[in-house]
Amino acid sequence: MNPLSPPTRTLLGPGPSMVHPRVLAALAMPTVGHLDPYFQQVMDDVKQLLRDAFRTRNDFTIPVSGTGSAGMEAALCNFIEPGDNVLICVKGYFGERLYDMACRYTPNVDRLERPWGEAFDPDEVAAALKAKAYKLVAIVHCETSTGILQPGIEQIAAAAHDNGALLVLDTVASWPGVPVEVDAWGVDVTYAGSQKCLSAPPGLAPITLSRRARETLRNRKTKVANWYLDLSALEAYWGSGKRTYHHTAPVNMIYALREALILVQEEGLDNLHARHRNVAEMLWEGLEALGLPPRAPIGLRSPTLTTPRLPEGMDEAALRQRLLHEYNIEIAGGFGPLAGQIWRIGLMGHSARKENVTLLLAALRELQAGS
Repeated sequence: MNPLSPPTRTLLGPGPSMVHPRVLAALAMPTVGHLDPYFQQVMDDVKQLLRDAFRTRNDFTIPVSGTGSAGMEAALCNFIEPGDNVLICVKGYFGERLYDMACRYTPNVDRLERPWGEAFDPDEVAAALKAKAYKLVAIVHCETSTGILQPGIEQIAAAAHDNGALLVLDTVASWPGVPVEVDAWGVDVTYAGSQKCLSAPPGLAPITLSRRARETLRNRKTKVANWYLDLSALEAYWGSGKRTYHHTAPVNMIYALREALILVQEEGLDNLHARHRNVAEMLWEGLEALGLPPRAPIGLRSPTLTTPRLPEGMDEAALRQRLLHEYNIEIAGGFGPLAGQIWRIGLMGHSARKENVTLLLAALRELQAGS
């Protein structure tokens, strides 16, 4: 059997993004025990760096051991008990996943729906919250299946609180590439993933809980139905002072997350947001010139995930395969009701650089000229 020799790809799909060399180097550092005093200091560093990047003072801010979907599951299973009323806002594939997960914890899950490629008006979410008593409402910030960035999160959070509900926000494809103001917006549970705008490998899901969310967790009448993702138990492991063993944390992945967060700190959040926006606008302009205009309206486009509209009759899968095999560039196709109609191009973290946009646009021009 041959040793591993993966190709060097330019990753411009919806995730994972390209991993920064410093993050890869952190992965190769010597492994220590997950209760080692040195690792406990690393854990404390990661918690503070996460708070800074989420722009929150929440004490409970940790990485869950698992991908972004583990963060999603943790955000639901810890706050839903059998019989609770839950509202899920569905406007794409990951809203559907939220709904599927929530239905496993209570039968009383309602859907508020928009067609794929649209966003919710905060007022319609507020109206739904006023019409019925819900314990929790969940919504996706950047819907990876459509490239839509949901506006009005602060208004949705206020409506949730006015009606006694928690707000759960999925920021897997947005944070920290676009502003996510956990405290200023009043979000109760916010989760993300390590593999997108942080440019670390897949495997960790940062999550942060407001005081309101922690109080809800403490007042549960039943045990959390998922042992591995029980945040009360994880709090005892990640807390200050004497830590209680819960599971063997992925030590080297947490090294990598720490380094990725230090890179965010060094660049500065405002500069990071500006970089993502600038390269996205460069991509949008180039796609327009190629006859592949972004499908999402300008006011709802996420800088982190662009969905160009494809002409009828294009063999889009064949073109993506040529991009991969001839140019080492990965982008993704659409799925669900948008299958064959869009591509999904990610500019996240270390992938969000001008040279990558230039390379992709040049490759697309050559492919168009040769077709």
